[in-house]
Amino acid sequence: MHLPFEVYGFTDFYAGIHHATNVGRLFRPENPLLPNYKYVPIAYNSRASTVGVSGEEIVRPSGQLKDPLQEAPVFGPCRSLDYEVELGAVVGVASDRHRPLAPSDAWNHIFGFVLLNDWSARDIQSWEYQTLGPYLAKSFATTISPWVVTPEALAPFRTSVARRGPADPEPLPHLSDATDLSAGAMDIRLEAWLQTSKMRSENEPHHRLSSGNARDLYWSFGQMLAHMTSNGSNLRSGDLVGSGTVSGADRLSWGSLIELSGGGKYPFDLPNGEKRSFLEDGDEVILRGVCERAGFQPIAFGECRGLVRGA
Repeated sequence: MHLPFEVYGFTDFYAGIHHATNVGRLFRPENPLLPNYKYVPIAYNSRASTVGVSGEEIVRPSGQLKDPLQEAPVFGPCRSLDYEVELGAVVGVASDRHRPLAPSDAWNHIFGFVLLNDWSARDIQSWEYQTLGPYLAKSFATTISPWVVTPEALAPFRTSVARRGPADPEPLPHLSDATDLSAGAMDIRLEAWLQTSKMRSENEPHHRLSSGNARDLYWSFGQMLAHMTSNGSNLRSGDLVGSGTVSGADRLSWGSLIELSGGGKYPFDLPNGEKRSFLEDGDEVILRGVCERAGFQPIAFGECRGLVRGA
C-alpha cells in the first residue's frame, strides 16, 4: 500500500475533551482544562513531510530531555514514546483566502477520512512545549491508513455533535451551525491494538488496548475547518486535518498510553505478563476503525500500523 495522497499541509487538533481532561489532570489536578478549551478548537501545525502510510517503521526519535531533578536538559533518545488514536480529514476542494467557511459548508471541502496515529515523544514534549506548543515531540512521524473513506460512504453514520454540559458555553457565532450540530459527528468505532516483540516471537495475537468512538469529539470537523479559515486562511487540496486523540469517558476507551499509564506512573499488565507504561522498541501498534448500523453495510477503514525501531 502507498500513501494515498500527497500531503500538502498537516494541522492536528485537540478536539477530544476526555483526552484533554485526562492529560490536563496529570499536570493540573484542580483545573485540567484551560479556560479557552470550550471556546476555541485548539490545534497546532506539524510536518507534512513526515506523514507516512501504514506499515512504515517508526524510528524512536531523539531530542532534548529534562528530568525535574536535573538542572539542565540532555540530548538523547525518547524514553516515553506514545501513540494517539485519531481520525484524519483529507481536504479535496480548496477554499479561497479571506472567505471563512461555515461549519456545514466545510463538509463540501472534505474528500474523505483516514485513520491517523500522531506518534508522540512525551518526555521531549514536556520540556519543549512551553511556550509555543508541540514541535519535535510530534513532527518526527505521523502514520495514516492507505484507504480514504468518502463522506458519501459515511453518510448513514453521521450523528449529532456531542452534547455540551449545562455549564458549557455555546459555540461562538462562527462555530455555531444548526446543520452541523445535528449531523456533524460520525459514529466510528476506533480501536488500538498492541503486539510486543515477545508476543510476536511466541505467535501471540495483538492485544486490544482501547475502543473509543469518534462521536465523542467535542468539536466537529466542520467546526475545525471553519475555525481554520475564520482568520482569512485558506484550505489547499491535500491538506490533512487530525482530530486529536479520540478518548471516551471510561478507561477502556482512552486512546493513548499517557492516559492508560497515568503519565507513566502506573504501568499496566499485558496478557502475557509484560508491563507497559510507554512503547518499547519492537512494539507494534495497529489502529482500526469501523462503522456499523442496523440496515446498512458496515464500513471499515483498514489498518493504521507502525512498528517501533530503536533510535
